[in-house]
Amino acid sequence: MSRWHAEPIREGVELVSKALADTTLGPYQLQAAIAAVHDEAARAADTDWRQILGLYRLLAQVAPGPMVTLNQAVAVGMVHGPQAGLDLLATLDTDDRLMGHHRLAAVRAHLLDMAGDHVGAREQYLLAAKRTTSLPERRYLESKANQRG
Repeated sequence: MSRWHAEPIREGVELVSKALADTTLGPYQLQAAIAAVHDEAARAADTDWRQILGLYRLLAQVAPGPMVTLNQAVAVGMVHGPQAGLDLLATLDTDDRLMGHHRLAAVRAHLLDMAGDHVGAREQYLLAAKRTTSLPERRYLESKANQRG
């Protein structure tokens, strides 16, 4: 949080909290709430993953889709362990809307890394790097792979 401006973040969290209390719950409010929970954490390790998981579960009911499931798999992995996240992620392996997408491989790499499977993580980071069309993302993913061996 030290790299961010605390006052605008506080104001944003306040606005999201008000919107959640005063309006019909929809996908945009839930996405904003998830972002607000991330913003409130000074470091990634300080993130309230249980709250984020609860918000993703609500989002999956309000606006189900493969990207919601993909993001929910990260939260599941952070709360219940990487294997639980990988199990949820496996439900997307046959989803035509996400098959071949670099983010599926990137999330799998992250969860494999958390599980201690650094060889599998490296393979998935390289696959994600190969699939992305973004040069900065490719460089990042390749650097993650190189850190694994």
